[in-house]
Amino acid sequence: MSRQPEIRRRTLLRGLGTTMALPLLEAMASSAYAEPAATAPNRLALIFFPNGAIMDRWKPKVTDDGFELNSTMEPLQSVKDELLIFSGLTQHHGRANGDGGGDHARNAGSFLTGAQPRKTSGADIQVGQSIDQTIADQIGKQTRLPSIELGIARGRNAGNCDSGYSCAYSNNISWKTATTPTAKEINPRLAFERLFGTPKDAQRRKQRAATRKSVLDFVADDARR
Repeated sequence: MSRQPEIRRRTLLRGLGTTMALPLLEAMASSAYAEPAATAPNRLALIFFPNGAIMDRWKPKVTDDGFELNSTMEPLQSVKDELLIFSGLTQHHGRANGDGGGDHARNAGSFLTGAQPRKTSGADIQVGQSIDQTIADQIGKQTRLPSIELGIARGRNAGNCDSGYSCAYSNNISWKTATTPTAKEINPRLAFERLFGTPKDAQRRKQRAATRKSVLDFVADDARR
């Protein structure tokens, strides 16, 4: 019986910055498990930063032989020849279009959906399926995970977070359906285990969770009786 390949910590850390958002990292597995590069599925990574950018430090300078990266993008200099940079793009449905305030919620909600979020702070949220989930529905079976959504804060999906817009719009950019945001993973360890874990790992997680309960949890049944 073959064993699940182990990944060296150094190998993980070397690739973590650029590949953590990808569904399956064959390059970090042993050669017995990795597919040839020519046949490995292409990956799509979508990154959202909500607080804007200082454009004169971000937008490349046009030169006679192409473009010159500014200070913010300078770390990409080694792969400059592989970059395609688009500018002058505006998401029309991130504008008010008669709905008044709520730019922050609209820009997050429309980023990957291309749809105008319904202005509501109730349960009747609606915006549209996001492009990442549309792609996952079509070709997600080619990878171990159809998609993986990562974030730094859980946020909440109920209540009013921006001028009458539901918190679901502000806290999610990935939408499984027009009315269902896709839950994101904010725990790096759990994200790692989803990417590389096995059924045995899942069982170990369950055992760890059981042993970390409070002593009050163990006597709760007795107390209720």
